[in-house]
Amino acid sequence: MNNGHGQANGGSFNYWDRDYNGTGNTTQDDAPLTGGVGDLTDGFAAPDFWFDVENGAGTGPYVGWVSSRRANPAVQFNFSMDWTVEEIRVHVDNSLSGGVVQPLAYLVNGNAWAFTPLAQNTIGWITLTGAPVTGSSVSLTFLNQTFEHWIFVSEVELIGTHGDPIPEPASGALLLLGLGMLGGAVRHRAAAGRAAA
Repeated sequence: MNNGHGQANGGSFNYWDRDYNGTGNTTQDDAPLTGGVGDLTDGFAAPDFWFDVENGAGTGPYVGWVSSRRANPAVQFNFSMDWTVEEIRVHVDNSLSGGVVQPLAYLVNGNAWAFTPLAQNTIGWITLTGAPVTGSSVSLTFLNQTFEHWIFVSEVELIGTHGDPIPEPASGALLLLGLGMLGGAVRHRAAAGRAAA
């Protein structure tokens, strides 16, 4: 994803993913971030509106994008195995304060998913549902309301099931060796049982 925006783009604070642990400049507005995890997947949903928990250092729980800079921010989630994602939950701010509004719509791999919007002047979880998507990555795009509005997201949960990981060659060899030993032990017991009879 691209880092959030902040004071350089008219924000009261910096709404960066400051603790993101992948590559990219976490203190620069709109910098590409890749290969890690951060605010959107840390298991922490903001307990209050953006103006009560954000700060100039960019270490608050929300990542925020202004529509004049990035009209429809997108986040791509990459997995180590195939997943079938059946539902997505997004924690957003809909305070209507300072131009902060919930997204108008959500695209999952380019397709709009259904949801019930939050009431005005609230924060909370929005549940997205649509045709399940399977793969080793999922793209989530937040469609902004209008020019000069801000989107603030503090957490994303992807709910579904995963397939079996493909074993590495060494793991596969150990598995085959273990099965071979198990088969040998079963044959040895059967032979010993016949000899005793």
